[in-house]
Amino acid sequence: MVSDSHVKTCLNQLQFDIISCVHFKKTNIPCNAAEAMNTCYIASTYSTCSVEEISTAAPNGLQWFQLYVYRNRKLSEQLVQRVEAQGYKAVVLTVDVPYTGKRRNDIRNNFKLPPHLKVKNFDGIFEQVETFQGQVNEKQCMTSPFKQTRAGEYDFNGAEVYGGAVNSLDPSISWKDIYWLQSLTRLPIIIKGILTKEDAELAVEHGVQGIIVSNHGGRQLDGGPASIDALSEIVETVQGRVEVYLDGGIRTGSDVLKALALGAKCVFIGRPVVWGLAYKGEEGVREILQILNDEFRLSMALAGCRNVSEINRNLIQFSKL
Repeated sequence: MVSDSHVKTCLNQLQFDIISCVHFKKTNIPCNAAEAMNTCYIASTYSTCSVEEISTAAPNGLQWFQLYVYRNRKLSEQLVQRVEAQGYKAVVLTVDVPYTGKRRNDIRNNFKLPPHLKVKNFDGIFEQVETFQGQVNEKQCMTSPFKQTRAGEYDFNGAEVYGGAVNSLDPSISWKDIYWLQSLTRLPIIIKGILTKEDAELAVEHGVQGIIVSNHGGRQLDGGPASIDALSEIVETVQGRVEVYLDGGIRTGSDVLKALALGAKCVFIGRPVVWGLAYKGEEGVREILQILNDEFRLSMALAGCRNVSEINRNLIQFSKL
């Protein structure tokens, strides 16, 4: 009987109501919606709201923090200390961006951060900023990992996006940096950007508490596998030693069901949040989460599952894949 089905689950022993969680970079509106819907929210390093603003806006929300590692490790260390002080529940280390991929759509669209916005997590931090050639410029206010123009605006267009980002992120990041990060915090370490069983095994061996299977929204390595195509072998490799989550490509509740059937503990969404935000602000984000939740409940019931624990690989016809 599926008339009393429910979709509650837990992430690292914390219970929440909706399987589709939010991973987003702008404004604190999505974190408010995530709190209201009792689901997890991942705040980005590049958010236009600071970690403090986000935790204040949604004080009862389940919040994780997405971290990049910079050449200047002090920047990353300071961010970790701040998120732990603010009560975030995990650090999500992104490992698929040693360099920023060539994002042709951003170049074609001449993408720029609007002048009234800035990357708040770096606001007011004075550091020596390296140039693309690896030399050091004079000290300047590092309100983003990208160079500040003399006019006080932040140049995110074309080459500056990629040159600045390439210069700021640390391409020497390696598995031993998991231990470095563990030495900075008592928070669980979730590793994001895993697409192979070999890397999944190494992640477990290095003591992470969770793996997010992700191809960075398809914006890094052109032609790389879809996240859901990589999910099954990673789940098989991990064998329940850590939780495995899926990021990327989720558009419907049936997509959520497929991911869970392949072994994901939950899924994370990004683009659907943008659509809801553009449509109706916080209310639109809530509607997106509710739509996915309702569709997932329906898909689960139609598949004969009364609760999340009854979803399994038998729902997937592997011979058709």
